[in-house]
Amino acid sequence: MSAPLCVAIVGSGPAGFYAAGALLDADTPVEVDMIERLPTPWGLVRLGVAPDHPKLKSVSRAFERIAERPGFRFLGNVEVGRDLTHADLTRLYDAVVYAVGAQTDRRLGIPGEDLSGSWSATEFVAWYNGHPDFQELPFDLNVDRAVVIGNGNVALDVARMLALTPDELAPTDTTDPAIEAIGGSPISDVVVVGRRGPAQASWTTQELKEMGELAGADVVVDPAELELDAASEAALEHDTNARRNMDVLREFAARERTGQPVTVRFLFLRSPVSLHGDEQVNAIELVRNRLEEQDGRIVAVPTDEHELLGCGLVFRSVGYHGVALPELPFDERRGTIRNEQGRVIGDEGTHVAGVYCAGWIKRGPTGIIGTNKKDAAETVERLLADVREGTLTHKAPATAEAVEALLVERGVRVVLYPGWGAIDELERVAGEKLGRPRVKLRTWDELLDAAERVAETTA
Repeated sequence: MSAPLCVAIVGSGPAGFYAAGALLDADTPVEVDMIERLPTPWGLVRLGVAPDHPKLKSVSRAFERIAERPGFRFLGNVEVGRDLTHADLTRLYDAVVYAVGAQTDRRLGIPGEDLSGSWSATEFVAWYNGHPDFQELPFDLNVDRAVVIGNGNVALDVARMLALTPDELAPTDTTDPAIEAIGGSPISDVVVVGRRGPAQASWTTQELKEMGELAGADVVVDPAELELDAASEAALEHDTNARRNMDVLREFAARERTGQPVTVRFLFLRSPVSLHGDEQVNAIELVRNRLEEQDGRIVAVPTDEHELLGCGLVFRSVGYHGVALPELPFDERRGTIRNEQGRVIGDEGTHVAGVYCAGWIKRGPTGIIGTNKKDAAETVERLLADVREGTLTHKAPATAEAVEALLVERGVRVVLYPGWGAIDELERVAGEKLGRPRVKLRTWDELLDAAERVAETTA
């Protein structure tokens, strides 16, 4: 029997796990090393999904089943670019699949964007979800009004989290400092601002509906905000999600206020042009837009009408953007590794042998968690096709032992899957005492110490 193909998957989010599952299902014998810079797996399922959405996080059970399969190995706290280079990976493995997601956010590119109180949604989400890189950020929620720029699900997550009551936060796995800060915040007005109209918003309808189910917030939509131009009205005929969203927004607009302590408002056809303040944000300047049809697309065009909205916090949620990796061809505009259906393409337009990508770093930040399954399957099919055609074969130096030896030589504190299991158990036990799914360990030291306890007990 021939030796199994040794494949490294860089990144342990949904795309990485779905790729691992597809590889381990293959007729070709495959061994998978999943390389993750954090001590914990699951990517945005752990650190991006809103804590009050536990059902979305339950997809991790499918990932756990993949991790238990023969041929799978998790190498946490191993950073490509720090502990291992791309050249190391191509030498130590027969193939490499990059599934690193889109690790930064798009900026607004406006004056005042770097004032205190101006944040990316990415930072806020990572903070309240317990990402160890973001726990020291000085979020000051002691303001009356927060503005969220963007009309996607992450923008709604941020707006909803700001409006949750202490009782709604209590049974979640939101970090303790975030529960304390949000629960004690005097924020009474949360404004969600969209560049285009309500018919172009990219929320899922279920996520929008939840804004109307908050225990301590009234949702307010001015009916005038929902008046559609002819092109938007026509587009609704072919867009079921947009039609449903409009129905929900119209229902919100018909509601009477109930006197809740927080108001969540939706404004459309407005773009930020500057943030005002000396050192701290105290207002956002918005320009009114009109919609025009250009090349079959409905685009927002600024008018001469401006308005100033006082606020102490601004969160931008206008999209994620991939980060270039050393030695890999990168499309700066799209924020993706250059590829064709998952095969990485070099400067000369040919496939970089043995190198592939999956997920957001392949296609850009689109779709939902499940979208990554089909995406990863496409990449793995290209990889297996290369095996069938004989352009991808096992090489003798590609062994698990060679990887281990190099990591030991470089003094890397590798977290294996049992180490993650120790972190997981510690968090769950702490949560169980409080009626919560888990109490997250939030710092690198806490996570690594917990992981290494299992190593000591099994040594």
